[in-house]
Amino acid sequence: MPSTVTSRRKQLGNEIRRARSAAGMTQQEVADFLGCGQGKVNKIESGAVSVKTADLKRLLELFGAGKAESDLMLELASSSSTQRGQWSGYRSAIPQWFRTFTDLEPAATEVLSWHGERIPGPLQSEHYMLTQFTEDRVADVTPLVRNRLDRRKVFDLDRPPYYRFILGEGAFHRMPGGAQPAVALDQVEHLLQLERRYPRVFVHVLPFDVRLPFVPNDFTIMRFGDGTKDFIFVEHVAGGLYIDDDQDFELFVDAWDRLRGAALERHDTVDHLRALADRFRAGMDF
Repeated sequence: MPSTVTSRRKQLGNEIRRARSAAGMTQQEVADFLGCGQGKVNKIESGAVSVKTADLKRLLELFGAGKAESDLMLELASSSSTQRGQWSGYRSAIPQWFRTFTDLEPAATEVLSWHGERIPGPLQSEHYMLTQFTEDRVADVTPLVRNRLDRRKVFDLDRPPYYRFILGEGAFHRMPGGAQPAVALDQVEHLLQLERRYPRVFVHVLPFDVRLPFVPNDFTIMRFGDGTKDFIFVEHVAGGLYIDDDQDFELFVDAWDRLRGAALERHDTVDHLRALADRFRAGMDF
């Protein structure tokens, strides 16, 4: 599984957190020792920012870390400090709050994604993308489309994540720009093509008539096998929220399980999409 700069930094943060806890110290005590604010220590432990090698060595001595533990953290610090200029060019169009997500996506072992009324980026057809950006009055759609297509490359990795999507039925009836059968047909046919091509991409439709007390807001669960802490990503109109608190994480897993239990199985979803394609092909009303 590929390991990214961000995933190694988050793994290092997890190791620092474990070492601090084992030493019986608080984040504030570590901040006082380093001469910085508690907020910076929290960002280091969450992987949001890197830690200087000199500061890390001081922390390892403070925590009384063993040789194996120290060697691991120093190696992670060295590898995570290598910057790749990855946010230059057309990739600079990716907002800051979404860069951690896109950097970690290829390193995940499993991604569970729920979307109620929209098609998520990796599944969008080019027609859907272009219509969406045009309706949003984007001046230059080229870098945004290229970034969306780049994200789709995760499906072509030698060992891609198991990517499981649950899509609300409303996502196929609320097209960008309104009821446009041509856009909807292109999108549905694209999903059917993805389903045939990628065995690790699972799409499940959640029908309107399922028995659920409610459906939650969109969210994505990302799991890892390289020591990176699993987290939840919730996108909102002003940015995105990363949640890795264990109790909150389990609440989202429970919500996913309820949605998955109510959604169509993979083969039933294919039948559902084929029926939608026939409907949109005929130009029928939404």
